[in-house]
Amino acid sequence: MININCDLGEELNNEDIIMPLINSCNIACGGHSGDINSMQRCVELSIINNVEIGAHPSYPDKENFGRIHLNISALALKESVLNQIESLILIAMEYSTDLTHIKAHGALYNEMINDSSLSNIYLDIIEVYKEKYSLYVPYRSEIEKIALKRGFKIKYEVFGDRNYNDDLTLVSRKEKEALITIPKQVINHISQIYYNNYVMSINGNKHQIKADTYCIHSDTENAENILKSIKEHFASEKE
Repeated sequence: MININCDLGEELNNEDIIMPLINSCNIACGGHSGDINSMQRCVELSIINNVEIGAHPSYPDKENFGRIHLNISALALKESVLNQIESLILIAMEYSTDLTHIKAHGALYNEMINDSSLSNIYLDIIEVYKEKYSLYVPYRSEIEKIALKRGFKIKYEVFGDRNYNDDLTLVSRKEKEALITIPKQVINHISQIYYNNYVMSINGNKHQIKADTYCIHSDTENAENILKSIKEHFASEKE
């Protein structure tokens, strides 16, 4: 079955709507968004809806929602990321459950596509979780190559509501073509990857890609309808 994930706990208060429509979630844990209350709420809903729980650490930058580069020392980044993940782990323990994965957020995630130095720093930070949790990473990225070499468990992630450049980076959110918000177009985008292992770039070129899980952002316009359409489409395909 197709695995759909969503970034949640980001002050949109739509988790009760989104959670029944997905398979795994990435919970903001205080870096770009989120606090103890939002994390608790997300964990509760994850358990109710049988959704896998993941930590969604980022640069500590709520002002910019973690979506721009932050000049920060490796030590400061380590302290922040570990605090974020540990906060969510402790809350999960209160509910007698655990995480399954870790997915970096925003600029931190995107910069590790091409930045081997940052990728190594990040992997050094989360080395302590290496045997327990898998990492959501993009295909053909620096973080993927280094994580595999270092023995981390990975899951390939593709974005169902975002367009791709020819180098498999995401089209910048500053561009009008960055987002895909029409459900039929999202389904077509995902289906090409799911069935044929390729993604069509914004320039109309086909590129090989791998995906274990597909992300739909909870703050994408029409997110609820997109997720409902995906669930209905792949349920009917299974039949």
